[in-house]
Amino acid sequence: MSAGFFSRFIRPKPHIVESPSPPSITHGAGMNIPEYKNKPYFIVGSVEMGNTTTKCILTGVNLDTGMSYVINKTVSMSRDIRPPKPGETIFGATLDGTELTREAVTELVRDTLLKCHRDAHLDIKNELDFVVRSTGVVAEMDSPDQVGDFVISLANGCLVAGVPPRKMTPPMSKENQSQKLQPYSFADKVVFVGAVAGVIPPVGSTGVEMVANEMEGELAMAGIKEGAKWTPVDFRNPCVTIDFGTTLDGRITSDVAPDAENPFAKTVGNFCGLAGAIPDAIVRGTGLVHERTGTALDIFGEHSITGGLFSGSNRRIVDDLVNRCHEHIDIRIVPPERDRFGRVPVNARVAYESGVAMIGCDCGVNSSDLPKLIEIGAEIHKTHSLATLNEVVDRVCTRMALRLIDVAIEEGLVLKNSSIGFTGRAAISGRKPEYILEGITERNLFDKPNDHVVFVDDGLARGAALMGRCMNSLGKPKNPIGGVRGGPCIMSRRIKIGK
Repeated sequence: MSAGFFSRFIRPKPHIVESPSPPSITHGAGMNIPEYKNKPYFIVGSVEMGNTTTKCILTGVNLDTGMSYVINKTVSMSRDIRPPKPGETIFGATLDGTELTREAVTELVRDTLLKCHRDAHLDIKNELDFVVRSTGVVAEMDSPDQVGDFVISLANGCLVAGVPPRKMTPPMSKENQSQKLQPYSFADKVVFVGAVAGVIPPVGSTGVEMVANEMEGELAMAGIKEGAKWTPVDFRNPCVTIDFGTTLDGRITSDVAPDAENPFAKTVGNFCGLAGAIPDAIVRGTGLVHERTGTALDIFGEHSITGGLFSGSNRRIVDDLVNRCHEHIDIRIVPPERDRFGRVPVNARVAYESGVAMIGCDCGVNSSDLPKLIEIGAEIHKTHSLATLNEVVDRVCTRMALRLIDVAIEEGLVLKNSSIGFTGRAAISGRKPEYILEGITERNLFDKPNDHVVFVDDGLARGAALMGRCMNSLGKPKNPIGGVRGGPCIMSRRIKIGK
């Protein structure tokens, strides 16, 4: 039997990073104390309210090694937020229509933050070093005022939970940092200029954000770079980072010449639109989840699966169903005249004028064809098995990811030294990582594709920890995240230009 026959079953395993717990230190028989209680750790709380889940994730960065660990995670469904009370003003809603008020968001954030710290036996005022807030719900907002209300609600939730205001903004100087952080800080040598993970955020010709969930894309990029530290992949600039949460976000960064005076990469591409909302629509048609707020997460979970085989006899059926779904999925450069794509507010004209490729994913026009996917989901449930539904969902999401990459390739934004990273439930659950890596391999972008591709869980939380480090100038020159693939740390160049 030929070697080629077996090669079909022996494929490289994708690099899938799942959040490791921090090490413990043993003190006598049966006494295990978490390392972050004894050693210098930078503890960051990431508070994120998305369209599907609301999370508080505590990450601890070992300041001696630069490696990040997840200390605790508290997750609730955003659909379970309490309903508006009489007299409260509804300022917006999640993608599934769950109504939001300032007071309700503040309470949800407070409760989530307190529970996360209580379960981890950590004191918010004394042991938490920094908090980063983010949201994907702004994708459904209609005006800057609504976005402002949401951001204020997130901040108020943190304040009510007992987070000191100074732990939510960058320190003015090294002297303003805690004694624990000062030996590891470069705040007296470099200035924080807004660059996170060695990348400058996009600035439009009007200074207006190009896409509503810009911060999510920044955090996801930073988080994937941090997560890749647990793999052999050198995931530094240039890179393509895609977050497949309920909505789509992410960034494409530029290469940087070794002798360039400015060591930071530029943001040359943005992703926006729908992501997990598409498989959610398919499963809502089955009747197995709530018809308005149900998600694929409710049926299939968020963990990845590798290995195993799907019945070849069903492959043609699956391919036909995937093709029918993708007839309604629109993936392309967002036209300059659009002010929304996949229901996400965008400023596509500013992006176009600034030379930033805005790559969007929609279903019909602003999700108008999601009901078509619900119908396909109903058909699958009626005539096929749950295994077929699972395979269709994985294949639909895989093709979405590969179509996004194809657009980036057409725009000349995927280079030979680029790395590609994914986070978010609609890209890292099930067999999607395996299928996506297979598709990237078929495109012959890299000599060794598995050395350029990573899948990272909790990208936003990891990114929040990294953003906190960047704001506090807590770099690790011997284990750098900034700079280009294969290159040195950029700290010395940053110090030079700072002078």
